[in-house]
Amino acid sequence: MIPKRAALISAVALVAGVVAVPQAVAAPFGLVGWATQGGGTNGGGSAAPVTVTTASAFAAAVQSSSPAVVRVSGTISLSSMTRIASNKTIEGVGSTATITGQGLNISNVSNVIVRNLNFRNWGDDAINVQYSSRVWVDHNSFSSGYDGAVDVKRASDYVTVSWNKFSSHDKTMLLGHSDGNGSEDRGKLRVTYHHNWFAGTKQRHPRVRFGNPVHVYNNYYGGVVDYGVASTVEAGVLVEGNYFENTEDPFHRGEGSSPGGSLVARNNHFVNSGSGDQGGSVKSIPYSYPLDGASSVKSVVTAGAGAGRG
Repeated sequence: MIPKRAALISAVALVAGVVAVPQAVAAPFGLVGWATQGGGTNGGGSAAPVTVTTASAFAAAVQSSSPAVVRVSGTISLSSMTRIASNKTIEGVGSTATITGQGLNISNVSNVIVRNLNFRNWGDDAINVQYSSRVWVDHNSFSSGYDGAVDVKRASDYVTVSWNKFSSHDKTMLLGHSDGNGSEDRGKLRVTYHHNWFAGTKQRHPRVRFGNPVHVYNNYYGGVVDYGVASTVEAGVLVEGNYFENTEDPFHRGEGSSPGGSLVARNNHFVNSGSGDQGGSVKSIPYSYPLDGASSVKSVVTAGAGAGRG
């Protein structure tokens, strides 16, 4: 079961063609954003939970052809990227459940939830999403990995990344792997990133190609070293209601050899941070969402993001 926090509605405002609901208290923990689209995301649904404690048991459970709720207890060390089948909920037991060594490969599947896990010292990506849709990555903690923490690419679509904490890491979140992959990626790569905590991480929060609209709202950027959000080739990114603290470059267009995409920024809060670079237009957001006031986002996110907090 996915816990939810009650929210008091103080006002209603039309934003980007949809209803954004400013909150008097923190936004709920339930599913919001792009993963609600295309039929929604419920993972293993009401399947009876199975608890696993070893890598072999974990692999067998997550690769089952049937819907499954897989609960991870303790630390599981993976020796290779582990494929995840469709219709799966993978969730940690308590606050210390950990995946280490390698990560999860969500490839050519749909309807997957990953939540309440600590990802540490992975050798490739912690979570790789490709050719997949309806994926929800929620209330996890990521630190000290090799490559991407949560990378979404190759025509994936309808993804929400929410209430996660990222620390002690470089390449945080890539959205779209190549400037030359437009034939697969145009019209897809639609992802919502909300209520995530970036604690001194370096870059890609996210770095976006092609996805439009990509929605980055109510995240806390604390001491981000290189840059926050980058919108590149043909992307359209809405950066809304975020809290940027000690972050010299909160958002910009273009990155490396990739040309600039479009980026619209509004109602963000800046503390000892740059003002960012924006321009162009972004497609409208099709779903309703609760929006915390930007000045309250630091306290809301630090109280609720990460494994064991949801």
